[in-house]
Amino acid sequence: MNKNLSVAAVELAGRRSEGRTGPLLPETLRPGNFEQAFALQQAVGKLFAGETAEAVAGWKCALPVAEKTVIGAIYRSTVQSQRDATAASVCFLHPDRDGLARVEPELAFELSKNLPPRETPYTQAEIDAAVGKTRLALELIQSRYDDPAQASFFDALADGLVNQGLWLGPEVIDTVAADLSCFDLHLTSEKGLADVIAGRHPNTNPRAGLYWLVNFLSEQGIGLRQGQQIITGSYAGLLKLPMAEQITIRCGDFGRYVIEFEAS
Repeated sequence: MNKNLSVAAVELAGRRSEGRTGPLLPETLRPGNFEQAFALQQAVGKLFAGETAEAVAGWKCALPVAEKTVIGAIYRSTVQSQRDATAASVCFLHPDRDGLARVEPELAFELSKNLPPRETPYTQAEIDAAVGKTRLALELIQSRYDDPAQASFFDALADGLVNQGLWLGPEVIDTVAADLSCFDLHLTSEKGLADVIAGRHPNTNPRAGLYWLVNFLSEQGIGLRQGQQIITGSYAGLLKLPMAEQITIRCGDFGRYVIEFEAS
């Protein structure tokens, strides 16, 4: 690891560990292209989560567009799960400056078998066969920059694309032929929240990013493992929800859950 990469990784890993933000990195440390940003993201992950592959619990991704390639590791220590479907789940996260929880509603695809790197690309059928459970999920959002609007895409990529963790909810009955492209999100709370959002997956087919991810990582010599969770895009963009309040989220006919956000 070169000196600049090491210094940048130490700073971003420290911010992630402490749940804090800071200014943009000095110009000499900022990544200027995808390769530099992805290398820095991987270096941050090793400092934050450790050297073992088991520390990576999954990935966030989307189909690449133009010069934007969306990919970010999700670390085991930042993943939370619904414990009891009959009761509210507490989800711990770092709230934003306004004291709100920033989350994005997603589907999480859990792998039921390993997909090690190989020379030939995986087919969609092979990847479909490796998908076990599909779950309703929330990506937990936080940038480690004071002013994310000033950060370039490569700055954000190096920082894990604003991911601070993942919450896993109830299982969805999913088949390859199921239409998971859209569902309405109904949000209600005990203190008067009432909203309906027409949820749409940005790639229409929520598995599209998964198909790309498997083969991209394989080309980098990185395999995927049984039990890892893959999220591929928000159905409703960024939601800003109140803390310390039970919120019910119903995702069309696919399921519902009750969640309460608490500061970590």
